[in-house]
Amino acid sequence: MDLLPFSAAHSGTVAGWPVSAAEVAMWCGLREFPVAEHTVAAWQRDEDVTARILVEGERLVGYGELWFDAEEDEVELARIIVAPEARGRGLGRVLVEGLVAEARRAGHSDVFMRVHPDNERALRCYRGAGFVPVEADLAKAWNVGQPVDYVWLRQGPTGGEGA
Repeated sequence: MDLLPFSAAHSGTVAGWPVSAAEVAMWCGLREFPVAEHTVAAWQRDEDVTARILVEGERLVGYGELWFDAEEDEVELARIIVAPEARGRGLGRVLVEGLVAEARRAGHSDVFMRVHPDNERALRCYRGAGFVPVEADLAKAWNVGQPVDYVWLRQGPTGGEGA
């Protein structure tokens, strides 16, 4: 398994992975289905966004982004998705752990993510990768202006519960 840089050539493949409008909403908050290839490609234009793909052999099986915030010394993991035919094999956790490792190598002390409250499979995956919910008052503040009340998770400097 390799975690590699994303290129625009991968956009069509990744855009085709969500299998329903509900999955699109939980994955990236959009209301369009299917997701357009140019939408995924456009996400890469933000200089604070670094996208990665998970490759198994020669096959693209996962996608995720790191949203760097140097001012706050933190990284948010975002838009994580596994190819439909590769789901249920623990690849989401492999992808998340790789993204966290990259955030740590970049020198950031805190790693966060927001998860749609109905995305139970993702919540199990991220908790299995050492993420825990942030404090209720912090989640409430971060959810102001959001389209849903996300579940906000954190993996602190040492990861896991004690972070």
